[in-house]
Amino acid sequence: MQLLHAPSWPHLSFQTSDRNSKGGLLSLEKCLQLSTANCSFQPQKLERSIWVSHKRNFFSFCATKATSVEAGSSAASSGTAEGDVLKALSQIIDPDFGTDIVTCGFVKDLLIDEASGEVSFRLELTTPACPIKDMFEQQANEVVARLPWVKKVAVTMSAQPAKPIFAGDLPAGLRRISNIVAVSSCKGGVGKSTVAVNLAYTLAGMGARVGVFDADVYGPSLPTMVSPENRLLEMNPEKRTIIPTDYLGVKLVSFGFAGQGRAIMRGPMVSGVIDQLLTTSEWGELDYLVIDMPPGTGDIQLTLCQVVPLTAAVIVTTPQKLAFIDVAKGVRMFSKLKVVQQFGIPHLFDLPIRPTLSASGDSGTPEVVADPQGEVAQTFQNLGVCVVQQCAKIRQQVSTAVTYDKSIKAIRVKVPDSEEEFLLHPATVRRNDRSAQSVDEWTGEQKLQYGDIPEDIEPEEIRPMGNYAVSITWPDGFNQIAPYDQLQMIERLVDVPQPTAVQS
Repeated sequence: MQLLHAPSWPHLSFQTSDRNSKGGLLSLEKCLQLSTANCSFQPQKLERSIWVSHKRNFFSFCATKATSVEAGSSAASSGTAEGDVLKALSQIIDPDFGTDIVTCGFVKDLLIDEASGEVSFRLELTTPACPIKDMFEQQANEVVARLPWVKKVAVTMSAQPAKPIFAGDLPAGLRRISNIVAVSSCKGGVGKSTVAVNLAYTLAGMGARVGVFDADVYGPSLPTMVSPENRLLEMNPEKRTIIPTDYLGVKLVSFGFAGQGRAIMRGPMVSGVIDQLLTTSEWGELDYLVIDMPPGTGDIQLTLCQVVPLTAAVIVTTPQKLAFIDVAKGVRMFSKLKVVQQFGIPHLFDLPIRPTLSASGDSGTPEVVADPQGEVAQTFQNLGVCVVQQCAKIRQQVSTAVTYDKSIKAIRVKVPDSEEEFLLHPATVRRNDRSAQSVDEWTGEQKLQYGDIPEDIEPEEIRPMGNYAVSITWPDGFNQIAPYDQLQMIERLVDVPQPTAVQS
């Protein structure tokens, strides 16, 4: 049962003049209009986050719990040159996943010339911002070079292509974004925008492809905090998409760059504007999209949380009780939407409130760019490392949370952050569907009968739906959304079937 549903809001439409009808880019200042068309993207639930506490005279903010990696393994028989290399590389353990880099599927394009003793391979990490990529490269060189027959080792570092873990139909602009991180406070003036912008440029400095979306239409901060050469968003009239502006390699979208200044409009209209600015922008391939959330917990915030498949959330507050009360409301909002598990947030960072930090926000140059070796930059570096690690963890956990084991004809379930693994009978899972096709929404009467589902039914595909559910495709074409909490309540298999040979 979904907690919330995103309403259809008015959104932005673009018009081109005759002299620009042949193509080219148009300033949004001249072509941004409000219309009453409905948003087509369906609401979804979110990933999850971590959180923040506080000390006196400090910003407190938190990073998030997240996930990564498509686990894979490379097998090779011992005694062969390839087996020797993979065995050597399997000594390198990823500290975040607790698994060796061979099992994680990081080793790619392994080439061996036994005659010359040359070995080359590529390590494909989950993100270009991996904080230990240099350590991986060094260790890989060392362990392979120790093999007695190896004369030369060549290691190339790369990262997996940007792609979301969300299985639903995303708007075109969001389809090549790996992780979406919300920065929220629910209270104005506590440093949320400062954290969002400096976090974004910290991630970019770590090697990631990054974008920033300023979701505050009533009081956009991004135009003040950065200084792009082009201060007006443009659009592609043929694709009807928005071209983000750019500053120091980070893509930027804000209503403040639309030539409209600050919005004077009602909430439903604002929700539509935000939705279109976010989902129709040409973000391209991004490792991280940082969303600077507007203050509050109303329609705008709920719409954003439902439209966007969030990977993580960073919560910002100051130690004053007045600020902390509103921040707690925001944490509860994320908790209700399956983003945060109340206040069980293990990652806490304290940022000193310094005049230079405020001054850099007004100057158009983020503090981490103006003083990359300073104390503030080091704190953001630590936050950036935490965000990268937690996003990688959550992606890996989600990708393997629910799988189908054909050898025993059972569905394996291991919910993220749980040590327990259990088995479910596929027919039992299918019969427990609670959608409108199986249960009458008005009367609660069961429409799907026990005998309607064959005992030997098998799922065709299981895909993650963020950090709260999976989408299961069945042979009859039905797509079942199965939340983790529902799977945990279903009758489990006790007598595990004996494995059978799986036909290819």
